[in-house]
Amino acid sequence: MGSLTVPTEPTNAIGASEYRRRRPRFLCLHGFRTSAEIMRKQVLGKWPDLVTARLDLFFADAPFPAEGKSEVEGIFDPPYYEWFQFNKGFTEFRNFDECLDYIEDLMIKHGPFDGLMGFSQGAALSAALPGLQAKGLALKSVPQVKNVVIIGGGKIPVPIVVEKAFDVKIKCPSLHFIGDLDFLKERGEALLDAFVDPFVVRHSRGHTVPRLDDKSLETVLGYIDRIEKNMDEETELSRSKCEESIEAA
Repeated sequence: MGSLTVPTEPTNAIGASEYRRRRPRFLCLHGFRTSAEIMRKQVLGKWPDLVTARLDLFFADAPFPAEGKSEVEGIFDPPYYEWFQFNKGFTEFRNFDECLDYIEDLMIKHGPFDGLMGFSQGAALSAALPGLQAKGLALKSVPQVKNVVIIGGGKIPVPIVVEKAFDVKIKCPSLHFIGDLDFLKERGEALLDAFVDPFVVRHSRGHTVPRLDDKSLETVLGYIDRIEKNMDEETELSRSKCEESIEAA
C-alpha cells in the first residue's frame, strides 16, 4: 500500500497572490477495488490546473487488498484495494471499524487535513465521517473534518451508521458530484438532504470522476472560494487571540 501527495504548483493563469494562503489539504479516498494511483489519475487527468493548483491533495490506498475482481481491471493497472467488505445485499459488513481506525491513523501521520475527498466507496466514507466524528464515534484524535467532496457517493447502507452519522444535518461545506447515468444517482440525491447548503455538480456521465464544463467549473471554484474564506477567517481569529494574549501578558 502507498500514499501519494500531489505537489501541484500555481500556474500562470492565476495571480501568485492567490496562493499566499495555505492551500486546503484533502485526504483523498479512492473507490472500491481501485487505488490511490487510480484516483490520482482520475482527478488530475480530468480536472484543470485552475482547480487542482488551489488544493493540496493526498491520495491514500485503502487498508485491504481487493478480495475479488475489480471493475477497472483492463482499464487501470493493479494493485487494487478496498476500504471494507460487504455482501451482495449490503446486510453484512466486515472490517468497518478497522477501516475507520486506519483512516484516523492516516490523518495523524499525514495531516492535519482540512477535508476529505472521496469517490464511490471512499465518497460514502467521506460523507459519513463528519457526523460520526461529531458523535465521538470516529476520528477522535484528529481535528474536526471541515470540508467534504463527494464524487459518485451516497449514504453507507448500514442502518446503524446512517442513524449515527446523519441524524443531524452536517454543516461543513460540501461539494457533491451526481451523474445522470450513475447507478448511485438516487443515493447521491438523497445524501444532499443530509448537508446544509451543499454545492452540487450535475453531469451527464455515469459512475466516474467527471470532467468539468464551464458551469461545473464555476461551482467547484465557488466551493474552493468558500473554503478559503473560512480558512482566512480562522487565521484572522487566531491572530487576534494571539495579539490579545500578548497584550494581556
